[in-house]
Amino acid sequence: MAVKTINTDMLRKMFLAGAANLEAKKEFINELNVFPVPDGDTGTNMTLTIMSAAKEVQALETPDMVSVAKAISSGSLRGARGNSGVILSQLLRGFTKEIRDYDKIDAVTLARACDRATATAYKAVMKPKEGTILTVAKGISQKAAELAETTDDLEVFIPEVIKRAEEVLAETPELLPVLKEAGVVDSGGQGLLEVIRGAYDAFQGKEIDYSAIDAGSGTRVVKPGQQAETDIKFGYCTEFIIMTEKEFTDKDETEFKAYLESIGDSIVCVADDDIVKIHVHTNDPGLAIQKALTYGQLSRMKIDNMREEHQEKLIRDAEKVAAQQAKAAETKKKKEPRKAVGFIAVSIGEGMNEIFRELGVDYIIEGGQTMNPSTDDMLNAIDEVNADHIFILPNNKNIILAANQAQSLTSDKDIIVIPTKTVPQGITAVISYMPESDVDTNLEAMQEAIKNVKTGQVTYAVRDTKIDDKEIHEGDIMGIGDQGILAVGQSVEETTKEMLAQLVDEDSELISLYFGQDIQEEEAQAFAQSVEELYPDVDIDVHMGGQPIYYYVLSVE
Repeated sequence: MAVKTINTDMLRKMFLAGAANLEAKKEFINELNVFPVPDGDTGTNMTLTIMSAAKEVQALETPDMVSVAKAISSGSLRGARGNSGVILSQLLRGFTKEIRDYDKIDAVTLARACDRATATAYKAVMKPKEGTILTVAKGISQKAAELAETTDDLEVFIPEVIKRAEEVLAETPELLPVLKEAGVVDSGGQGLLEVIRGAYDAFQGKEIDYSAIDAGSGTRVVKPGQQAETDIKFGYCTEFIIMTEKEFTDKDETEFKAYLESIGDSIVCVADDDIVKIHVHTNDPGLAIQKALTYGQLSRMKIDNMREEHQEKLIRDAEKVAAQQAKAAETKKKKEPRKAVGFIAVSIGEGMNEIFRELGVDYIIEGGQTMNPSTDDMLNAIDEVNADHIFILPNNKNIILAANQAQSLTSDKDIIVIPTKTVPQGITAVISYMPESDVDTNLEAMQEAIKNVKTGQVTYAVRDTKIDDKEIHEGDIMGIGDQGILAVGQSVEETTKEMLAQLVDEDSELISLYFGQDIQEEEAQAFAQSVEELYPDVDIDVHMGGQPIYYYVLSVE
């Protein structure tokens, strides 16, 4: 018997199932990212976006089509993170605008909703690029419009739409050469497909695991310390080195790993000549040690109680939150009358944050490449800055859309988004601000100033790939410029110098080096000295950035 409509209850189930399926596949989607950098990116951003909406939908007590549509739209808009998350939120916004006035959704309405979703998402992106999630959405809407003219049976309609989405996704490498070179399909398009696949599972009546949504819905209360007992399965982080007394064969490695898996998890077993590095989480470190002693003597033994550490972290976090709340309360008490201009910057790393504070930035949103802040984070920051005009510095190309979305959702303040794609661009933009000039003049000056900033970032690769005609292997050091990967090597210093050689030209006057949390100051100063010898006519500035993952962030001006 044909199923011709979707009612409110079914739509709710389908949306929650789509969110749950996306969450289950997020790591797979993250691995499709073209750049092999150690960042949670597309899968994480899309999941956090849709989960924000899922929790609002889950919390509805007496849902009707209007309230479900509103919860999906508002939840995803406020929770949107990264470009992929913002585009997903716009797809959901357009879709729900079309279906909210109906008690039941038929094939014709579904097709119109898909078309409106695609149009809304394309409109939100200043320069839409084919071979992305937008292309997959367009393929879905075109197929839906075609099917609506030939069938009213949703059991035929939905699987045919999914089939077309799979076909378009498979074609994305032909539309974006960078995908083809890396040997992957578009990660955002894959994410959208997983949402639809999950929704179809619910439509078919399959059993769905909603625990990922329930865990964050606010219904579960965890007392202080309780999480340490319930969530940490193995309590001791155990590390040591075995100095082998005889050859540690492949068979030995396989057998020892199997033994460690029987008593714990998070296992690392790396053999190199006559030493073996071991890491395991277990409830009985003694068992791991006794077994290891059968292969040789032990060195550099380290055992940490993770439950105790977690308890201490909970206390520290609670103290930090209390301090932040007290500081916020004190700030509100001291609020002066609204000033003319304020600044918000996205930054990460103690040193980077301090630089922005010294330059007069009012509010710093912790985040960046490793964790893109949401539209809601932006709105909260806007609420805290007591100014008529507020400049937002996203400092990452993947955060600009979320900032623009926050701008569109703010009516009581004038929000100006400076499209800074890197922290050095953000620093230059603030330095270029002229207090005596009006907002429009400053906007033009800051936008012009960031054009003169060339940025480089040095990190490591998390997987093998090929991109920009460069063979990259897991563990390689990469120098990433504004337009792509400029250098690949084994040494942080040599790779950074190779990248600098492509950034510095005869017009360059200043190189600013921001060293990350994994680089010591003495090391950074020595490196800066060697750079100064290479470019004696260029000024070299060294700053403690404190950023994670990136050994150096640098700019050439």
